[in-house]
Parts: sequence; structure tokens; C-alpha cells
Amino acid sequence: MKRIFTISGLLVLFTFFSTALFAQNVTVRGKVTDAKTGESLIGVTVAVKGTTTGAQTDANGAFALSVASNATLTVSYLGYTSVDVPVNGRNNINITLQSATNELQGVVVVGYGTQRKVDVTGSIATVKGADVAKQASQNAISGLQGKVAGVQITNAGAPGSTPDITIRGLGTIYGNTKPLFVVDGVWYDNIDFLNPQDIESFSVLKDASSTAIYGIRAANGVVLISTKRGAKGKPVINYNGFVGIQSVTNQVKMANGTQYATAVNELSALNGGQPILANPASYGNGTNWYNEILRKAFMQNHQASISGGTDAYTYNYSFGYLNQDGIVKSNNYERFTLHLSNDFKIGKALKLGYTASGVSDNSKDANGDIFHQLYAAAPIIPVKNPDGSYGDPNPLGLGDGNNFNPQATIDFFNQRTKNQRFTYSAYGEVSFLKHFKFKTSFGGDISQREVRNYTPIYQATFKQFSQKTNLNVDHTEVRNWIWENTLTYDVQVKDHRLTALLGYSALQNKTRQLNAQRDNVPYTASGNLYNSFPADSTATYLATPGSQIYTRALSQFARVNYSYKDKYLLNASVRRDGASQFFGNNTYGYFPSVGAGWVVTNEDFMKDQKVFSNLKLRGSWGKVGNSVVPINPSVQVIATDPYLTAIFGNPQVPYPGASINTVVPPSIVWEKTVSSDFGVEAGFLDNRLSIEADYYNRETQDAIFAIPVAGSLGTVNSSIIGNQANIRNRGFEFLATWRDKGSESFSYSISANLGINNNKVLNVITGNNPIYQGGDGIANGSLATRTVQGQPIGQFYGYKVIGVFQTAADVAKGKQPNAAPGDFIYQDTNGDGKIDGSDRVALGSPLPKYNFGLNTSFNYKRFDLALDFQGVAAVSVYNANVAYRFGNENFTADFYNNRWHGEGTSNTYPSVNVGKTDNAKPNSFYVESGSYVRLRNAQLGYTFPSAALTKFGVSKVRLYLNAQNAVNIFGYKGFSPEIGGGVGSRGIDANVYPLYAIYNFGVNVTF
Repeated sequence: MKRIFTISGLLVLFTFFSTALFAQNVTVRGKVTDAKTGESLIGVTVAVKGTTTGAQTDANGAFALSVASNATLTVSYLGYTSVDVPVNGRNNINITLQSATNELQGVVVVGYGTQRKVDVTGSIATVKGADVAKQASQNAISGLQGKVAGVQITNAGAPGSTPDITIRGLGTIYGNTKPLFVVDGVWYDNIDFLNPQDIESFSVLKDASSTAIYGIRAANGVVLISTKRGAKGKPVINYNGFVGIQSVTNQVKMANGTQYATAVNELSALNGGQPILANPASYGNGTNWYNEILRKAFMQNHQASISGGTDAYTYNYSFGYLNQDGIVKSNNYERFTLHLSNDFKIGKALKLGYTASGVSDNSKDANGDIFHQLYAAAPIIPVKNPDGSYGDPNPLGLGDGNNFNPQATIDFFNQRTKNQRFTYSAYGEVSFLKHFKFKTSFGGDISQREVRNYTPIYQATFKQFSQKTNLNVDHTEVRNWIWENTLTYDVQVKDHRLTALLGYSALQNKTRQLNAQRDNVPYTASGNLYNSFPADSTATYLATPGSQIYTRALSQFARVNYSYKDKYLLNASVRRDGASQFFGNNTYGYFPSVGAGWVVTNEDFMKDQKVFSNLKLRGSWGKVGNSVVPINPSVQVIATDPYLTAIFGNPQVPYPGASINTVVPPSIVWEKTVSSDFGVEAGFLDNRLSIEADYYNRETQDAIFAIPVAGSLGTVNSSIIGNQANIRNRGFEFLATWRDKGSESFSYSISANLGINNNKVLNVITGNNPIYQGGDGIANGSLATRTVQGQPIGQFYGYKVIGVFQTAADVAKGKQPNAAPGDFIYQDTNGDGKIDGSDRVALGSPLPKYNFGLNTSFNYKRFDLALDFQGVAAVSVYNANVAYRFGNENFTADFYNNRWHGEGTSNTYPSVNVGKTDNAKPNSFYVESGSYVRLRNAQLGYTFPSAALTKFGVSKVRLYLNAQNAVNIFGYKGFSPEIGGGVGSRGIDANVYPLYAIYNFGVNVTF
């Protein structure tokens, strides 16, 4: 290792002195501006063509560069058309850049570097950070929703929660469906630590040609994120902040007091009892529990940054603060973020730099069961009685089931989550021998998360009480690092352009978890849950042995990009990954890819045609891996089991037993994804209209997950882990963008995208025997989803309802002897004259077939308006709330008004005895359409004239009004059809924190 660094050091010194010796003394100065607005462009790359020499524009758009008098400057900037400018002996050159309406001439971020869009042979979508930062989302991934074809993002409602993102369908059953996030070269599982305001750009890599360079973790796609960096010039200070209100949309209307009392009496009668509540009309409207517990919540966000630099160094520092109340009373999330970056230029050959981000957040959590309690709570119970005690459903005989007082739940629920995370990366880059560049980088992730839950002694209702205090602590530590080295050769000889990359990577991920709890812990006067456990000998203490996940990987990779006359393109890469999750002959996986492209409009025979402004065809094939699998899955684990204890000897001594909880095969190979992609990119009408279309076929091979096995194998509650299935995602993606200027004062753009995906399990080791899952919120231990060969992952599965029994005579003639009038009539699917489990059928899929978005922007003089729409179609959700009951829970107003309550009253809705075992079984009544269309974001802004601001030392002020999720159109009978969940339980609504609208006012000021 010492020898390697010695050679590298000598190489750096040699390069520095040799470059300085032969440097030219001609200095070119200039400014780069936007051709449409005339505004200065910051951070534009101005490079000497055919070399690695270059500079970036400062905060005023200015640059200075020493070049040969006959050199040519290549000027490139993300989202703008690159241009080549001959120097021709000039000392002053001002350059204007056109927005990249010709998509092929833009610059995009790819794995381990950048490429001209014209050279890209894979499917890559680029989104500017500014388009995401303008939204009120606290997580940057939420801001991508509806902006990229083929990308599904499902938001969770709780403040501080992490949205779920899936690229080109669900390809694994193990559980981790997230893509790899690469931030400034460092790998992460999520980007919760990033303030959206600190992001410069996103690149979403969707096909294997673009992702294979990240082989080990690229099976679910890759999202590259570049954060903001400084530019040469005087310090630029920027402040962006907003305040807003969050409000529940599409609130579910529940039965009122009178309706509830009527329903309870009906339920008692159906079960052979007497009326429980006399005179239902006396209860009136009763308590609206949603109105009592939910609120219009306040939100504020502030971010300040300073950037600038000199020829020798640049910097960008920012600080952010977010405080967001939840829509549940007492729920709150507070976050502090810090982002630092510096780049240093030593001579003309050596660059050094670093990026560091820190986040500290605290949350006062909402009870995980609160939304089911709000749904179930009896409206005839007051929040509190006149004497100050809590309203209790039990004295009225309503205490069975899940009937609680939600106010008591939130008053005595005391859980805090504290998270601290530090991420970092540092690099060194040296250019030598004109065409070579060596870069080494090291980065990591250090975090600590602690969840503390305290239960006091209290007596609120008959069911809601605690006779002792308890403090429970979950503690998680993460220590990850990655070291990468790349050598790049970049050369252009006449019509030939070649870029070759060699790389070496090593990483280590370590996670340690510990749970501890203690009874009879006094509550501190300050209410601080982060104090240590008190030294009290009378308190009982229990610590769960800490679990540790420790993985390592070692990788080598290579890539070649070649183009001829910007017409014929070739991209090939290969990566060799070794992962500690595997061993023996299966330790290493090999992940190749190849892509080709043809820019048809650069052919001579296309020069005189008037149809296409540009036309490019491309295709790719590749194989990538998934290392997010159980650790050492081929090693048999024998676990002690407290329920398996034998007593031997005299005197008798108990001996704990052990059991095999997981059966493993002798060998497990890598889970791989093999995919192909065929795309076309075209421009029309002087590139005012651009279209991009892709067809892809993505197959996960040898998917690793666990399936239940029979106890006859000598195991207890066990499963078998192994290479179980092949899964295919196949579909189309479309993107169409229209950009135009109506006049000198008015310009606009309209961009629409559509993703079509079909998910199918090609084969599974269980053959035609399904894997059943999805028990969350399903009564009586039933499972609502299945995964089976020939069908999508986790499809809903159950009985098909064909009506409701009206009379006892109808029941007698039916095939369900245990039914009663008002119960569901199930279809005899197999025609055997009886209703049993073999009559169940597929009821729909929680995986949407269609994802779409419409994004618009309009600029008139100093006003700007952006409207973003998003939605999904051909998708189902399972409304488990309806039958998730064990007694006298409440009903929705919709159910009450449409229920069966006598012959002829309804043939679609059952009676209030919907929680009865047979009625609560998974069936088609609970499966509803999950399609929706949403006004995802609307923003109106005004920018003040700069002439009126300069005397105050201000260069820019913009005010804006923003609304997020303000309009939602769907037919689902719950709060929102946007329902996530793990693989196998996705789309089941049993207790979901609902989404809400955000209305905010903000200001952006630049000094």
C-alpha cells in the first residue's frame, strides 16, 4: 500500500511541475449568460477542447482561463446546449447558452462522471434540483413524484417519514425494493439526511446499460445526486424560507352518534342479543373523533447558504431548519441540516475537495394505532366527562373489540425518536499525460438512531391503563464507508471520441442494534426521555442481545465509451463484485452490459429533411446484482428456544432447547437482474417538441427470499431461504415535452410522461403452490395476498362477492350453511357445489400498471407559474378498515347509509355484522380502485426588478405561493389510495397515516 501511494505522490509532483512548465501565457476572460433571459450562469464548465484543462464560471458568470491562442473552448452546463468556441487569439469572449431544447446536446450525470446526452446509450432521466426544491416536501425523493416515467413514488404521511420509490416495477420479494442512491460518489440506502435545497441535480438510471457500472447494488435502479458546489467569485448569500399550513384532505366521514347507536343495536340483534342503547336519536351527532384529534398543522422551513471562491478554491456552505407539526395533535418533527463543500485547485493538474453533511432531527411520535382507533371510536362517547375523566365506552357495554378513547391514547403515549447522522466524502483528482485522469475518493455514513418510549402509571378507561411505568429504548448505530479509485482516458482524434474507465472499489457496512427496557422508572421532572436508566435496584431490567449486521464488498470495474462522428455510439462495461453475503465459489458475481446508439439525423442523407430536428435510436442489454439479501444465507443457524425446555437429573435442572428456524440449501447464488432496453429520442419543429420512448424487459433471476416449510421437516415456525423465483417486469415509457415562446415576454413548457409496467412471476420453487402474505389488519388470521407463478407479486386474493343473502330462505338454497341474511354470497368458482378455499380468485394487484405525470411552467415578464399533476391507474387497494373489527367499532357514513338492514335494502353492502368470520374473509368487496389524479404541486411566483434592489445590496428577491396535494380525484372510500407497505402487504389500508395538503408562502433572497 505504501508503494502505491509513493508512486501516486511522485506522479502528482511530476504532473504539477511539467504542466506549469509548458503552460500558455494567453489569458482569455469572459462571461456566460442565458441566451433567453440574459442572466449570468453560475458553475458553467469552460474547458479547452481535447484536454482536461478547464474552469467554472463564478457567481457573476465570469471565467478566466489560460489557453493557447489557437485553442477551442468547449462550454457545457446541465440543461443547456454545449457549444465549441474558437479562441482565435482573442482575450475577451462572451458566450450565451441556449436551453437544451435539443435534448441530444445537453450534459447528463452518469456513473463515475458525466456524458453528453448524444453519447448516452442507456435510459437516463435528469431532473434539476431546483424543480424539486421549490416544493414543500421535507424529503427530496417526494419531489420527484410524477417527474420521471417508470418511477413510482409512494409517500407516507407522518412527518419525517421516508417515501418508497420503485423503478420499473417490483423485482424482488425479499423486501428491499429501493434503488441505490449515490450522493457525490458515496453509496446510501436513503437520502433522509439531505436538504432538498442542497441538491443540484438528479439522474435516474433505469436500464442495465447505465446501472451495470454499480453492479452489486443496481438491481433496483440507481439515483445519482449531485449537491451544490461553489463557484469562483465574491460571496453570494442566499436565503429561502417558507411558512405553511397542513390540512387533511378527503377526510372520511363516519357515522354520527344516532347512526352508530342504531348500528350497534342492529348488530346485537343479528347476534341474538337485545338492544344495547336505548333511544338512538338522543345521541345526535355525537363526537367527531377526527375533528377532535386531527388539526391544521403548522410548518416552517428555512435555509441559508453562502458560496464563492477564487482561482485556488471554491466553497459552498448551507444551514437548514425544518419544524413540522403532524396533523395528529402532539405529533412534531424538527430537523437541523448542515452542508459543507470545498474544492481546491493546486496548480493545473491537481484538484482536491470534500463534501460533508450533518443532520440532527427529533420527533415526538404519533401512536402507531391512532388512525385505526379514530376509525373505530364510538361517537356517543365524549372526549371527557363533565368531571374531567375520560369518556369510557365500557360502562355502556361498548368496550369489546378495539373501541378506545383516542384522546387518552395520545395523552399517555410518550415516544421520542432522535436521529443524528454525519455523511462525508473527500476526493483527489490528478490529470496527467494530456488525456489521463486519476481520481480517488473516500466517503462514509455515521449515524445513531434512538427510539425511547415511556409508559406512565395511569387509569384512563377500563381498557386504557398501566399499573407500572416502563421505559423502552431501541438503539441503532450505523458505520459505513466506501473507497473508490478510477483511472480515465479521454481522447478525441478527428472523428473518433473514446473514453475508457478503470475502477477499483471497496466498501464496508456495519449496523448494530440494541433493545433495552426497564419497569418502574420514574419520569424526570423535565420530561427528558434521553436520560440514562436510573440506578434503582428495585426496578427490573431486560436487555435484548444486540444484533449486528456486518457486510463487506470488493469490486473491480471497467467501461468504454466510443463514438464516431457523433453518429455511431458504443458503450460497454463490466463489473466484478465480491460480497460477504456469499462465500465459496459464489462469493463473486460478474455483471456486464453493452449499449449501442445511432444518431440518425447526423447522417448525410438526413441533412435536407424537414421532419426531425434530431433522431436517435439506442438499445442496451445488461446484468446487475442484488446484494441486499440475508447475511450468509447458506449457513444453517440453530437458535435457542425458551419454549423448548427439558428437565433432567436429580436434582432436576431445566435445559433450554434449540430449534432450526431456517432451512437453507447447500448453495445459494447471486440474485441477478437481466434487462434489455430499446429507445428512441426525437425532436421536431426546431426542437420545440421532443419525444422519448422506451421499451424494456427486466427479469430478476434466482430471487432470494424465505418461504414457509412444513413442520414435519423437524423445524419450528420455520422457513426456507434460497433462490426461489424468477420475476419479470416488462413495459413502455414515454416522455413528450413542448417548449416555446409566445412572445418576448411569455414562454412556457409542457412535459408529459407515462410509464406502463406489467409485473409477472415467471416461475417459483413452490410451483403452483402460492406464497400467502398480507395479514395486516385482516381479521381471524386470514391472508389477503398471494404470490404465484404466472401472476403479479402480492396480488389480492380471496372470494368473489356476487350478492347479499336477503332472507333465511335464500340462505337455505345457497351453498354457505353458516350464513345468515345480510351476509355476503360468494361465488362457487370451481362449481363443486360448496364454498371453500378453492373458490378464491385473483382480485386485483397493488402494483399500478400506469404511472403518469404532467409538469408545466409558464413565465410572463416577472411572474412564473408551475403546475404539476401526477397519478396512477389500473391498480387496486384493499380497504381492510371495514372488517377490521372485533365488536362495536364505528362504521363509515357510506357503509351505514348503504348497509343491508332488511330484505331488499342492499344487494352490495352486507349487514353491520361485517366483522363476522365469513364476511371478514378477504373478498372482492374490500378491494377498490386505487387510481387517482392529483394536483401534486402548484406555485405562483414573482421576481422583483433587480434595479430596485441593488441600492439595498440585494440582487434578487422572489416571493411565491405554493399548494401541494390541494386537489385529489379518486373513487377510493378511504383518506387516500396512495398506500405503501412491504412486499406481500402492499396496498392494504388498515391504519395508514393519511396524506394532506400543504399551503405555504415563501421568499427567496439573494445578496
